[in-house]
Amino acid sequence: MTLLSKKNYLFCSATIDILDRKINDAGLTEQQIAEFTDGGIAHTQFWNRYARPPKQKYWDIILNRRDKIVPQDVRERKGSYFTPPQWVELSQEYLAAELGEDWQEEYYIWDCAAGTGNLLAGLTNKYHIWASTLDQADVDVMHERIANGANLLDSHVFQFDFLNDDFSKLPQPLQDIINNEEKRKKLVIYINPPYAEAANKKTVTGHGENKTNVAVQNLMYKKYLPSIGIAGRELFAQFFIRIYHEIPSSVLAEFSKLKILQAPNFRDFRKIFRAKLGRNFIVPASTFDNVKGKFPIGFFIWHLNQQDSFKETTSNVYNENADFIGKKLICVKNNAKSINDWIISTRNRQNEMKIGYMSAKGNDFQNNNYNFIINNKSQLPHPRGTWITNQNLKEIAIYFAVRHCIEATWLNDREQFLYPNDGWKQDSEFQTDCLIYTLFNNNIQSEYGTNYWIPFTEQEVDAKEEFKSHFMKNYLKGINSQTQKYTQGVLDFNVNKQCLKERTSTSSPLFLSSEAQQVMDAGRKIWKYYHSQPKANPNASLYDIRLHFQGRNTKGIMNNSSPDTHYMKLITSLREQLKVLAGKIEPKVYEYGFL
Repeated sequence: MTLLSKKNYLFCSATIDILDRKINDAGLTEQQIAEFTDGGIAHTQFWNRYARPPKQKYWDIILNRRDKIVPQDVRERKGSYFTPPQWVELSQEYLAAELGEDWQEEYYIWDCAAGTGNLLAGLTNKYHIWASTLDQADVDVMHERIANGANLLDSHVFQFDFLNDDFSKLPQPLQDIINNEEKRKKLVIYINPPYAEAANKKTVTGHGENKTNVAVQNLMYKKYLPSIGIAGRELFAQFFIRIYHEIPSSVLAEFSKLKILQAPNFRDFRKIFRAKLGRNFIVPASTFDNVKGKFPIGFFIWHLNQQDSFKETTSNVYNENADFIGKKLICVKNNAKSINDWIISTRNRQNEMKIGYMSAKGNDFQNNNYNFIINNKSQLPHPRGTWITNQNLKEIAIYFAVRHCIEATWLNDREQFLYPNDGWKQDSEFQTDCLIYTLFNNNIQSEYGTNYWIPFTEQEVDAKEEFKSHFMKNYLKGINSQTQKYTQGVLDFNVNKQCLKERTSTSSPLFLSSEAQQVMDAGRKIWKYYHSQPKANPNASLYDIRLHFQGRNTKGIMNNSSPDTHYMKLITSLREQLKVLAGKIEPKVYEYGFL
């Protein structure tokens, strides 16, 4: 149940409660009645065991955590997330270090996305603090907190829609500060703004409602879209650009994703938002209530009175326990080409023979789950990627291995993969290592077409029937085949239903490093064990083999393990050898400029 501000609603004992849950098109909450399916019996039995209302000394604690119990769908729609106390305290320490120990006496503070005001906890000079928020219910909560001892002034806490309302609606003392150039230099906009955007992972995969209206209905979106482009779809970008333009020379102290510093979609934003970055730190997003993603959230202090183009910063890093764990260089290369620009350059070569399709989305670690190899683009609901052919297999394997050999963590989640230098072209061992890594990490399935990805001969794995394709084994031997089609005596590579003839070109066999050979040996044992099973599919892929032994759960997802202990020993060995190979590839990722 969402807590409301008025005591008769907040601590009522009726069998019907008011929920601040329904969201209208503007992203605002509307009160909604909660109906009980059991006539309120369980509700009554619960409160018969506890005193209601609770003692007054607990009211402020309950009200202060209102943010935490707002339903998840409402929180996602608003994009609002409760700031954990450890980061509130740390951010105020950074402000004191940046602005001086007496900063609360010298500066004014306005949290224009205050929620229930938890970001202001610990501040001492209530005469210099203002707090505004979108929902009147949150304002009422802050007034309740003031009545129970919170260090704020009633007249300084008010409802204000920062992305739509005119500043003439602000309290006059705050207007006087904003309109006075000298006082404005001493104004700190201290916020953890909403993170809602027009689309998220759920909408991309077809399992969520697109939230475009959250962003585009705001006046600030329409006003600044021409200058900041696609970044305007993010609510926090709308906050920042209004502050930058309409409260110039102030100090912006904010929590946000690292997109503002690194994301390609924020390139236009960074051209406009030219401010001097001061002290900053980054922490795991998972420490914020109801944030499930593994990505960094940073606290950044911007001096808007100093024009500067962000290039790089060294940020302090804290873990989930608020322990300092090191520093991280965060930099942006606005004009650098991405790894996707590089892989696009490998398309449309002559005499191509399609052997699969690589799905690829985005250029950073957070999108690595969208990078996988399948038989055909028709298997995807939202196809975006590149056909794999006999002519670009080398580059595809490098692309795939580069993006997956380094584990994605909350700390590297936003790092961008880049267009490489030419060093990789002379490193044949690196190329082959990437190919072997990719051969044992794809999602090719024989039910969707010819499996061109078997790296062994029938004799090596004791297959009971001949394979439909020997392409990959031949490729490893240095034999590159291509399927040519003849129509009325004329060579035609685009005809779908004609007589097929295979033509090959030969070069030296690929040299396998010891690490790559260990992977091949471990993989061969799995194939051989599979082909000893009754009714084994001679054209089975590694995915097919894993599915055979591991099966699926009730949701249709492949199980992580198998009751077959011998298979588990073999697959564990393969995974261990792949980790070793990945570790060998990793340094080259940096050496050749992919990261």
